[in-house]
Amino acid sequence: MSNAVEQSPPTEESEVLVEVEGLKKYYGGDGMFADPPVKAVDGVSFEIKRGETVGLVGESGCGKSTLGRTMLALENATEGSIRYDGTDITTLSGKDLKEWRKNAQMVFQDPESSLNDRMTVGEIIREPLDAHDWKTMNDRRERVLDLLSAVGLPDKHYFRYPHQFSGGQRQRIGIARALALEPDFLVLDEPVSALDVSVQAKIISLLEDLQEEFNLTYLLIAHDLSVVRYISDRVAVMYLGKIMEMGEAEELFADASNPYTQSLLSAIPEPDPTKTSRRITLSGTPPSPSDAPAGCNLSTRCPAKIKPESYADLDEDLWEGIEQFREVVRERARIALSTGDRVRRRFDRFDRFDDIEESRADTFDGIEVPERVDEEIQTAVKMVKRGRPTEAQEHLYEEFASVCDDEQPEMYEVSASGRYSYCHRHADEYEDVDPVLTRRADSD
Repeated sequence: MSNAVEQSPPTEESEVLVEVEGLKKYYGGDGMFADPPVKAVDGVSFEIKRGETVGLVGESGCGKSTLGRTMLALENATEGSIRYDGTDITTLSGKDLKEWRKNAQMVFQDPESSLNDRMTVGEIIREPLDAHDWKTMNDRRERVLDLLSAVGLPDKHYFRYPHQFSGGQRQRIGIARALALEPDFLVLDEPVSALDVSVQAKIISLLEDLQEEFNLTYLLIAHDLSVVRYISDRVAVMYLGKIMEMGEAEELFADASNPYTQSLLSAIPEPDPTKTSRRITLSGTPPSPSDAPAGCNLSTRCPAKIKPESYADLDEDLWEGIEQFREVVRERARIALSTGDRVRRRFDRFDRFDDIEESRADTFDGIEVPERVDEEIQTAVKMVKRGRPTEAQEHLYEEFASVCDDEQPEMYEVSASGRYSYCHRHADEYEDVDPVLTRRADSD
């Protein structure tokens, strides 16, 4: 099995440029009567070596862009540290922070909205130089012309406006602006997602050339797994504010360890129609970042979730049905009741959730449910019908919760290369992920 580690250690061959440790970024939650905070980034630790490209992938809303913006101090960290070349930037402010910003810049996702249509291309690229009072005006103009050439645009574009360019050309302008102050580190926030495939290839090629020419370090945020695999040295997979798995790109794509990573990669279409691939689907929808599970973030959807000891002998189909029904109850608990609903509930006339009986029947259709399980399910059904879905959720939690629900996993080292994964199943006392998913696929 694997050994628990706090963080993947740096290799001696490469210098660590950026080190993130215990980083959290929460929104809201201040005040006695405030709603729970939105945990956009929740305890993330990793490092980026000088000159490498780290890809950051995950579904929409998982916190990728917030993590990137927080690493550039565009968002204030709630907790944790971000060390850039040994300096914790979360402690910087005022002139010190402004001076540091020369070292790190961002290329934004939408090349249209990120450029000011009222400014010429020359003014847009020159703006960071003006803000930092960089040398003389003539020097700034020469610098802009050099940058235009570096990104493959002719000098004549200096006096043109963004609306006169295609999407790919506008993204080149955004890249030139990001390079104006000669940074070492760039956060690329979905830099090609808004572009046509043919244009994407040109921008990716440009980014690789610029990295080699200027010795740049990249954090590449993207949805397109093929782009990430092509350009990245290492890849981090994010879900609901957490890094689920991180390691060398080719190894992670070829032999993922975390059930979420495996599910994500199984969605990639197989071009060879003669090959069969295992599709791993996640049930339900991601929880709200303001109501994340107390244990593993994937516990409400995990296809390899550990059963509680008292129910370890349950049939796989039955266990999956229980988890699906718990998700149905969770969805009911998220629905806000109107004043009328509360009045009807008080006088035992509540009927808004009467369809829970139908949901129970559909969930366990064709599955033999033992009496001890059925009693707990029926108790929860009655609670929901009475308008008490939160109580039903708590009842099912107390009865069917496992280590995945109760405890956050450690980061386990899962390969000799330093790849690590956030999952209880890597601990010695549990069966590992692959045989569990294989059995599930065979039963399907």
